[in-house]
Amino acid sequence: MSERPAFYALAAGGVRDYVTLLHAPYTLWHLSYVAIGASLAPELEARRLLWTLAAFALALGVGAHALDELRGRPLATAIPSRTLVALAGASVGAAVAIGVGAAIVWTAWLVPCVVFGAFIVAAYNLELFGGRFHSDLWFALAWGAFPVVTAYVAAAETIRGEVVLAAGAAALISAAQRVLSTEVRQLRRQVVTVSGQLELHGGGRLPLTADRLRAAPERALLLLACGMSTLGLALVTARLV
Repeated sequence: MSERPAFYALAAGGVRDYVTLLHAPYTLWHLSYVAIGASLAPELEARRLLWTLAAFALALGVGAHALDELRGRPLATAIPSRTLVALAGASVGAAVAIGVGAAIVWTAWLVPCVVFGAFIVAAYNLELFGGRFHSDLWFALAWGAFPVVTAYVAAAETIRGEVVLAAGAAALISAAQRVLSTEVRQLRRQVVTVSGQLELHGGGRLPLTADRLRAAPERALLLLACGMSTLGLALVTARLV
């Protein structure tokens, strides 16, 4: 493949494939929703936040991405299918175990979160049920709103209005991410050639290339990932330090 399958993808081969598999900018972006949700709680315990971050890092950062790579090889890694299955099973299983333990020790309100999380990781990434759950809407809900709500429940043991608003904001931001990333994925993974030019006032012309088309959305995605990660860190710092 002449083009990297993602702007954050490393050169193919070896350990680099496993690093690419983590989708680091996006994983950190969605972990920031965990930090935001927990920071909205009346009381924030570092221990609860760390366990919640660990569960989402395992299920989303490793498990979901391993299943996604298993189905269709979008990142074109050479990771064996058996390894991807093992990574997904171990990471999602560990995340579920953390969630069950938290539900027993902290609050039973986490049980629906654990059940939904385990379901949506498989249903979305493996496109089960005819791909019904593999849509922009479910991406926004599962990768945006869900981490906010779960982290808040883990910290506060209840649901209040402010977290519903925050979950809505996270869903909208994730929907924007989906719009941008869909375009750049298509340009990198499906488009073979781009031709044409942009005509400017005054008679100037700019060649139309794949690089030009994807430069702005990819830069926006990277900046949004950095910005959301920084925001999550800032909110946690304000509450714990």
